[in-house]
Amino acid sequence: MTTPTTPTIELKPSASPLSAAERDAILANPGFGRHFTDHMVTIKWTEGRGWHDGRLVPYAPLSLDPATMVLHYAQEIFEGLKAYRRPDGSVATFRPEKNARRFQASARRLGMPELPEEAFIEACDALVRQDRAWVPAHGGEESLYLRPFMIATEVGLGVKPANEYLFIVIASPAGAYFPGGVKPVSIWVSEDRVRAVPGGMGDAKTGGNYAASLLAQAEAAKQGCDQVCYLDAIERKWVEELGGMNLYFVYGNKIITPTLTGSILEGVTRDSLLTVARDLGYEAEEGRVSVDQWQRDSENGTLTEVFACGTAAVITPVGTVKRAGAQWQQGGGEPGEVTMRLRRALLDIQRGTAEDTHGWMRTLA
Repeated sequence: MTTPTTPTIELKPSASPLSAAERDAILANPGFGRHFTDHMVTIKWTEGRGWHDGRLVPYAPLSLDPATMVLHYAQEIFEGLKAYRRPDGSVATFRPEKNARRFQASARRLGMPELPEEAFIEACDALVRQDRAWVPAHGGEESLYLRPFMIATEVGLGVKPANEYLFIVIASPAGAYFPGGVKPVSIWVSEDRVRAVPGGMGDAKTGGNYAASLLAQAEAAKQGCDQVCYLDAIERKWVEELGGMNLYFVYGNKIITPTLTGSILEGVTRDSLLTVARDLGYEAEEGRVSVDQWQRDSENGTLTEVFACGTAAVITPVGTVKRAGAQWQQGGGEPGEVTMRLRRALLDIQRGTAEDTHGWMRTLA
C-alpha cells in the first residue's frame, strides 16, 4: 500500500441545517444512536494515490453498488468516542489519540490502509467544531458520541483486500446511559459459544465481531439477562469480556481486569480505569479469572464487586450472574462502593470537573 498521507479537510457545510428549536427538542431526549448531527466527514483512499478528498459535508445516505466489496467480504472497522461540554462552555474529546491508534491496529488486521493518527483526530475535530451546538449542555452525563468508521468501496467480486476505501465520521447526541440512576446489569455466561479465538479478530474493532455476538446475546435475553459474557475459546474457563464491554473484578483494594490475549478488545475505558484506580490508591492489574473462581469468590464474599466498562456506559455494575445450572448475585445486587467511586472519578475528568492530570482531554478551539 502507498505511504500514508494526511489530506486537508474541505468544509462544505449544509445550507439547511436543523433549526435551533428542532435541535433543542432532540437534545432534550436524545437516547443513544437515534439522532445524528447535520454533518459528516469523509476521506477517500485509493491504491496508488493514498488518502485524498477530505470533506466535511451534509449528513446524507451513501450510494453503493451492489457489488461493493464491503457487502461481500466485510472489510469494515469502526471506533467510538465522546465529546463533552466543559463547565466554561468549551468542548473536549476524550483520548482521541487512543482511538486513532486502535483504528490503525484494526485496519492492519483486516488488510486495510492505516489512516494517519493526525488525520483521524482532525476529522473528529472538524465535525465537532462544525456541529458543536449538538454537544449537550454541561452538568449531566450527556455527550456527543462520535462514530468514525471505514469500509471497502471497490466494486467487484473476488476475495482480496480492496483497492478503494471510504473513511467517515458521524456524530450522535447521547443521553445519560442510566437516566434513572445507575443500576446493575444481569449477566449470562455463555459456555458453548465464543466471541473470538487467539489469532483471530478479537482485538480488532470490526463489525464481524459484533455480528458474531448477536445470537449469544439473544440467548442471554432468553435467560432473562441484559448481557452475555464470553469465556476463552481454548479451555472454555477463563473470563474474557462481554459482548461490547470489558470486565473488572474487585477484591477489596485489589482490582483485576482480564489480561489481553489477542482475543479481547483493548478498550480505551478499560485502559483509563487501570490508571484512575491506581491514582485512587487501588492495586490495579491485569490477570486471569475463571468462571468457577468468579462464582466461588462471589459466594464466599472475597470477590466484593464486578463491573463492566465501555465508552457508552463508562462503568456498569454487575448484579445477577447466571450460567448453566447455577446463579448468584454479586454484592447484594447493588452498585459497589469501588465501582461508583471509579465511575465518578472518570466522569469528573471527562466532564471537566476534576483535574486532567494525564492530558486525556483534547479541548477544541
